[in-house]
Amino acid sequence: MCNMFNYIYWNPDAVALSIGSFSFRWYGLCWALALMSGYVVMNWLYRDQKIGKKKFEPLFLHIFLGVLIGARLGHCLFYEPAYWLTHPVEMILPIKRDNSGSWHLVGYEGLASHGGVLGMMAAIWLYCRRYKVNIMRVFDNMGVVAPLSAALIRIGNLFNSEIVGNPTNMPWGFIFARNGDDFARHPAQLYEAMFYLLLFLVTIYIYRHAKNSVVGNGKMFGLCLTCIFVFRFFIEFLKENQEAYESQMFLNMGQLLSVPLIIVGAYCLCGGRLCRKLGEK
Repeated sequence: MCNMFNYIYWNPDAVALSIGSFSFRWYGLCWALALMSGYVVMNWLYRDQKIGKKKFEPLFLHIFLGVLIGARLGHCLFYEPAYWLTHPVEMILPIKRDNSGSWHLVGYEGLASHGGVLGMMAAIWLYCRRYKVNIMRVFDNMGVVAPLSAALIRIGNLFNSEIVGNPTNMPWGFIFARNGDDFARHPAQLYEAMFYLLLFLVTIYIYRHAKNSVVGNGKMFGLCLTCIFVFRFFIEFLKENQEAYESQMFLNMGQLLSVPLIIVGAYCLCGGRLCRKLGEK
């Protein structure tokens, strides 16, 4: 057992605010802030690029649904397909059946970032096809928006004491008391949140100084994908596996899913032919 005074004892209440019988959880608030910040930054980008407001409003709904559906299906199909494919109602709806057979509203317990990215990309494709907006411009704008939203979601994971790191003796280690730990772990969620916030500041700086050369050709989108998932690949070495079967794998599921997104990001960042072709439409 470690001396908890040497580390950060982490045991926040999962509920941020209660009004009567209704409670707001920190995780849900962080997701709400992620969506709100994405809305504000994307709205600013659309106005700065003189894209009509009528074309902006439907984008938020498309991305919200795309990310939510993609993240949920990604978690269920990438990490626990054997369970979720036999419990399709629980996969689709935020409910769960207990041992007595009663249903309870539990929220979506499990969202995968890789699935969220794929869902977002599909939603943007549908949006651009319907509203006749240049798809590479929207992808590049998302490259500016996404790091900030990702940082806020990882803060939500930290409040939920989930996606925890491996044991550590570093003085900034967190003791995740809610999980029953009496030893310190790497606060992997915080590492990711800090990196994504730094990436957001970098993308804002690049956009403000070189937007004409990095928006509409896939470069901002490529920078975002490459940086996020290269970092995600390596940070996985400091994180505890989410599923037991991953301990038998040379690379865990998060790393394997990161590789194709890194390749796509690098292709866009290097000005791939398809990106240039789509940017001209």
